[in-house]
Formats: sequence, structure tokens, C-alpha cells
Amino acid sequence: PMHWDSDHVTLFDDNTRNLFAELVRANALDRAHIGLDYFDASINRVAAWVTGARAFRKALLAALLEPAEMLRQQETNGAQRLGLLDTVKTLPVGAVWNYFCVTHSTPPAAAWLNDIAEYEKGVQAKRA
Repeated sequence: PMHWDSDHVTLFDDNTRNLFAELVRANALDRAHIGLDYFDASINRVAAWVTGARAFRKALLAALLEPAEMLRQQETNGAQRLGLLDTVKTLPVGAVWNYFCVTHSTPPAAAWLNDIAEYEKGVQAKRA
């Protein structure tokens, strides 16, 4: 398990990417229970929620794009496996993510930040 303190938003960082890579490589997604917490007192909760949800999905996508079967086949060949793992790091995950977002009517890249700013002005500012 991974644990963060209460002021943390899930990010598309090495820890998150590695967690999902291991779940996919071990063919363990159906045995894993994934819970996400989206709270950071320094930013609004909607931004924290969207950031965390997108990071989780990007990490899962990156893991699913890995050539897991090729990695398994190279398990006993250290040099080949290491070279393959290094190559995987430069796969165009961002381009695939942006395509996924566009095809699902979701803002790609950081375009969603404009929606958060509008929400802050139009909804959250009225609550204060």
C-alpha cells in the first residue's frame, strides 16, 4: 500500500506510475482496491479532485501502454529488460492521453484549468 498525509493530491509522479506499472505487470488490477484522496488545504477541492483523478487515470494508461508481455519474456535477461524499461519511459503517453481526453469530450493537457478558474469565480466566490 501507498500512504500520503492528509494534505496531498495524487500526482502523475514516479510513485504513482510505478504503483500502476507493478499492478499491470503482475496482472493484479482485478485483485487491487484503489482508493484516492483528493484534499489539500492550500487549493480548492475541485481542483484537487480533478488533478488527482486525471493523474490516476494517466498512470493507469501509462501502465497499460507498457509492453508487459515483452517485459515478462525478458525477466531473466537483465540487459534486455533494463533496456526495454528505459525505452518505455519515453513512450508518448501524453499524446495518447490527450487523444483519449478529446475523444471523451474532456479537455486535454492543462486546458481543464480554465474550467476550474471559471468554477472558482462563478460558484465558489459566491460562497465566501
